[in-house]
Amino acid sequence: MAAYMRKSGPPKGLIAYLVLELLEEKPRYGYEILKEIREISGGHWEPSYGSVYPILYKFEEKGWAERIEREDEPDRKYFELTEDGRAELEERREGGAEKAKDFADVILGFFHVYAAFSTDDRFEIPEQDGEWRFDEEFSRWIVEQVVRHHEHYFETDFERIEETPEEFYERHGIDREE
Repeated sequence: MAAYMRKSGPPKGLIAYLVLELLEEKPRYGYEILKEIREISGGHWEPSYGSVYPILYKFEEKGWAERIEREDEPDRKYFELTEDGRAELEERREGGAEKAKDFADVILGFFHVYAAFSTDDRFEIPEQDGEWRFDEEFSRWIVEQVVRHHEHYFETDFERIEETPEEFYERHGIDREE
């Protein structure tokens, strides 16, 4: 009985999907896309130039986006979504429903590592003045922020879920096997 587990980092194709969504809204240039993704993540994540621009060039090559010239900003490379790009976005939206588990695995996986650094004697990470720490108080702060964001985005008071993981998955008809 092997449980499903992510092998590494953020869900595959996340940046490309975000770029498609942002280009559908309006034509954009690479740096603008980076800043928008940073804002969407609450300031906690910003992909590198080295990840966004190759995606834009790949989209251009595949005919999903095209460069447009703007007289007011002639030095910037703006990209606009094409009809083929809109079709690709629709396809990725359909496939996106399967990514929720990947996102949960990334969030929970990193929190488990944070907690391990805080509690496992194998790790001896020193505390530094004026810096974040791997300890119970900072862990509680992370959880508090997640709760606050939940309440903000879903406009509801957070209520604890008393089910075990097995009961939760069973209620939602989720198969935990690969």
